[in-house]
Amino acid sequence: MASVAFLGLGVMGYPMAGHLRNKGGHEITVYNRTTAKAEQWVAQHGGSLASTPAEAAEGKDFVFSCVGNDDDLRSVTTGASGAFAAMKKGSVFIDNTTASAEVARELAEAADKTGFSFLDAPVSGGQAGAENGVLTVMVGGEQAAFDKAKPVIDAYARMVGLMGPAGAGQLTKMINQIAIAGLVQGLAEGIHFGKKAGLDIEKVIEVISKGAAGSWQMENRHKTMNAGNYDFGFAVDWMRKDLGICLAEANRNGAKLPVTALVDQFYKDVQDMGGRRWDTSSLLARLEK
Repeated sequence: MASVAFLGLGVMGYPMAGHLRNKGGHEITVYNRTTAKAEQWVAQHGGSLASTPAEAAEGKDFVFSCVGNDDDLRSVTTGASGAFAAMKKGSVFIDNTTASAEVARELAEAADKTGFSFLDAPVSGGQAGAENGVLTVMVGGEQAAFDKAKPVIDAYARMVGLMGPAGAGQLTKMINQIAIAGLVQGLAEGIHFGKKAGLDIEKVIEVISKGAAGSWQMENRHKTMNAGNYDFGFAVDWMRKDLGICLAEANRNGAKLPVTALVDQFYKDVQDMGGRRWDTSSLLARLEK
C-alpha cells in the first residue's frame, strides 16, 4: 500500500483514482477544481479530499494528475498552491494528461532540481478503458522512477511501457492520435461509400473486419456510426486539442502530417455542425450532412 494523491477527477481521472483505491488498495487523497466532484468521489470510494494540489501532495509517495491541457497541468504543479512545492524527496509525480512534450520536459527538469521524479504518462483507451481499468499507458522519464511507479500504475492499466526520457510518453501519444485520425476517417468514408452503394453495412463489416482492414474502431464503433449515434468515447473538442499538439510538434521536428492536418479540419467542420461533444467517430456525420 502506498500513499497516493490524485489531481483531477474528470471522465478519465475519476475512475482511474477509483482503481488506485479499490484495486490497488492505496490510501488516496483527491483534489478537483470543482470540490463537489471530489466530495462525490470520497463518498463513493473513501479516502480524503484536499482543498489545493499542494495539500493533496503533502507527504505522498506518488502523486497522479489527469487534467485538461498544458496550462491546467502547470496550474496544479508549479502554479499557486501547486503540488510541486509540497512533493517529498524521492517521491514520483505521474502525469496522465495528454499534453505537449515541451511541458513534460519542463516539469521533469523542475522536479529533478527539487529531488523528486516526474513521469509523463498519457493514456489511451478512452472513458471505457478508464472505467474498466484497462488503459494503455505511454511513459516518458527515468528507468528508476518508472520501476517504482509501474506497480501502482498497473491498477488502472493493461499495458504500461517506458518509451524513453522525459517527453517520450507524450510523443508516443501523439503517434497514437495521428494513427487514429486517419483510421477513423477511412472507416467513415468506407461506411459512407457502402451506404451509397446500397450494401448491408453489417454484412460488409462482418467480412472485412476479419481481414487487413480490421481495427478496434471498426469492431467497436461501426454499429453506432451506422446508426448515427455519436455519444460514445472521446469528444471531438478533445481530439482537436490533441491533434493541435501533434501538428505543433510536427512543425518543430519537421515531420510531414498531411492527413492529420486534413482530418483536423474535418473535425472543425464537425464542431461547426454542433458536434463538439460528439465522439471522434462523428466524422461520418460530416460526410452525410
